[in-house]
Amino acid sequence: MKPTLQFRLSQHLALTPQLQQSIRLLQLSTLELHQEVEQMLEQNPFLETDGDDGPAFEPLAERTTVAERVGERETERATEAGTDGVGSGDEAAAPLDAAEFGATERDDWENGTEREDFDGIRETPGKSTASPDGDDFDGADRDTAIPSLQDHLREQLSSLRLSAADAAAVMVLIESLTDDGYLADTLEDIATQLTAGEDDPDGERDELIERLQCGLRYLQSMEPTGVGARELGECLTLQLRLHPRSEAQMIAIIVCKSHLDLLARRDLKKLCAVTGADEDMLREAQALIVALEPKPGRQFARAEANIIIPDVIVQKAGRGWKVTLNPDVMPKLRINDLYANAIRAQRGPGSRSAPDALNGAGAGLNSRLQEARWFMKNILQRFDTIQRVSQAIVERQKNFFTHGAIAMKPLVLREIADELGLHESTISRVTTAKYMNTPFGTFELKYFFGSSLNTEAGGNASSTAVRALIKQIVAAENPVKPLSDSQISQMLDEQGIQVARRTVAKYRDALKIAPTQLRKAM
Repeated sequence: MKPTLQFRLSQHLALTPQLQQSIRLLQLSTLELHQEVEQMLEQNPFLETDGDDGPAFEPLAERTTVAERVGERETERATEAGTDGVGSGDEAAAPLDAAEFGATERDDWENGTEREDFDGIRETPGKSTASPDGDDFDGADRDTAIPSLQDHLREQLSSLRLSAADAAAVMVLIESLTDDGYLADTLEDIATQLTAGEDDPDGERDELIERLQCGLRYLQSMEPTGVGARELGECLTLQLRLHPRSEAQMIAIIVCKSHLDLLARRDLKKLCAVTGADEDMLREAQALIVALEPKPGRQFARAEANIIIPDVIVQKAGRGWKVTLNPDVMPKLRINDLYANAIRAQRGPGSRSAPDALNGAGAGLNSRLQEARWFMKNILQRFDTIQRVSQAIVERQKNFFTHGAIAMKPLVLREIADELGLHESTISRVTTAKYMNTPFGTFELKYFFGSSLNTEAGGNASSTAVRALIKQIVAAENPVKPLSDSQISQMLDEQGIQVARRTVAKYRDALKIAPTQLRKAM
């Protein structure tokens, strides 16, 4: 075969370091972005917070620079196509605005290919757990110091007059508790860990186990009641023993010790047989058990772990809805004027006669300055895209903001991508671990997307709306005769929504609604 020369013209996407950083910043959650900004502030001397030694993230009041320029983005977008990329022109000391972000870089950033095409880019979508019933948290409550369960127990231990050995045993058990207040390991395992690698010729391990058993009794006498239990039955029994003595209390203790599985299945006949109580007495015992706390350490769970700070806020504006970025999550950054002016002076007329070593150092500092500028512009681009996608979602789901989840319309990523001229992978990154505050609570952006289900009228219903309808149906059912999945499917069919029984079961599980037999009241 004779070798020949051929010319071939093709286009491909070049993943420059700046583009990789843009994609990575887009998919970060608010917490991960905060960590990224703090890390960049430590590593790059040209980047600093825009304030008097204030934090990079600051609540509302005096937020400027990046936050303000996002609002100006709409007017700058018109002139953006004619601007040159970064690096053309003079290096100004003030923070660059979005207009300096070249059109080519913008298109590459927004219209990237699928995730698997980005080799070497670590996908970190963060947590995507939606909070359908999200609460509004007061900013002042976030700073309130909530003592941990261990701190609460240590404070009680300090008030007990115990020997040094007993106090040490209780302290070891306190450190072994889970967040729910249960003992994570058995006493034997704890004793083994404490004597690991030591010979035990005189039975010191058995003596240690006895000491731990004594310490466990002290621990289980502390508040909250039920702490230090090794399983659910023991936790409930510890709480029941503090109730006034009665026949119902005795029956409840028997059930908690040995027959919780029968209670969970609502097997009233077997419970009557094994306890010797009649149905009325069992119902009284069940009422006592239901009123107990299955997780004693729940009240000491740190509130910060449950707080979701929304990225965007939706507010009523005339007859429509307006989307604004949450200033609480906007970084407050700028370029250090002193260092930037020094770099500019080095580029002056006399800089060519400088030694090669100084020129090399200047080139390195210039790259760090360029890195800081790119970082600020990528953050600006991130928030701009989040706002645009959020506004498009709100326009598509107007009925939700008026009537709630039951009025949600079917929506897929491609619809928003086509409307904004972005790629589906970009929309996926934007809607993952980003949250929207609405009149009905705080939701992840992905919550507003759902597949469509057929209706008798020939239209489509959103799967999110169907889940909300299932939740309403179950809430209104008779607890003595709860509805089965087949019955719920039939009720939906009567309303013109065609949903199979298996689909109802899947949606019910997603809503964390128990099966029929577990919802039945005794």
